[in-house]
This record gives sequence, C-alpha cells and structure tokens, in this order.
Amino acid sequence: MNTSGKDYAVEKTDEQWRAELTPEQYKVLREAGTERAWTGELLDESRSGLYTCAACNAELFKSGTKFDSGCGWPSFYDSVNPDAVELIEDRSLGMVRTEVRCAACGSHLGHVFDDGFGTPTGLRYCMNSLSLGFHAES
Repeated sequence: MNTSGKDYAVEKTDEQWRAELTPEQYKVLREAGTERAWTGELLDESRSGLYTCAACNAELFKSGTKFDSGCGWPSFYDSVNPDAVELIEDRSLGMVRTEVRCAACGSHLGHVFDDGFGTPTGLRYCMNSLSLGFHAES
C-alpha cells in the first residue's frame, strides 16, 4: 500500500501483514477499507488511555482528544503529535478527502475532516476501530 513513496520505520511484506492481522483488519489497514459505521468496538470506549496503531502499535491518539462526533466511528480532534500520522489527499469515491495513515507503518486509519465544531482544533479524525488498539491507563 505504500503509494506515497515514503519509507516507513515499520516495513513488512504483504504475507507478513496477512499473517499478523485478522482479515477484517487487513482489509482496513492495508487495503484502505472502511468498517461499517456504529459497529466498531472502540466507538463507545470512554476509559482514559492511549490509542495505538493496530498494525504496529505506534502511539496515535490520547483518550482526552476523543469526542462523540455522531459519525459512527471513534473521533479525535488531534493526534498524539504531528509526526504520528501522515495525511494524504484522497480523491476516491468522486470526492476529495484527507486520508490518515500511521506514519510509522503506512497503514490506513481513516480520514480527517475540518468540521469538528467545538473542538480546540476544529478537526475530526474519524478512525476505524479495526485500525486502532487501546491501552487503558492503570
């Protein structure tokens, strides 16, 4: 899926990704698929903690930036740091959007929109639960 031409810190063969991810995760993370709205197990997660990339465990989002956007996918208003995610123009499906990928391994996470009304950044990182891991604070 490395269509950006960028070298990633975590690089694996397609066979390695398929062996490590569930078929559903592979479809989303490596083929830029989307899980159905309102079905993700992290949508209603409300504990304090850290959201990571499900493929490589890179830190992506802090729970304090998660909010209920009503879109059916976990939403965040900021990444853990600017270098955690890679933003790429996406012209698929007859529209222009901004795809969000893990900067460490290039896996597809979701899309970011500048309609996060009421958030400090005005952004809504709309992520697939299948793309994320969650580590609760102890």
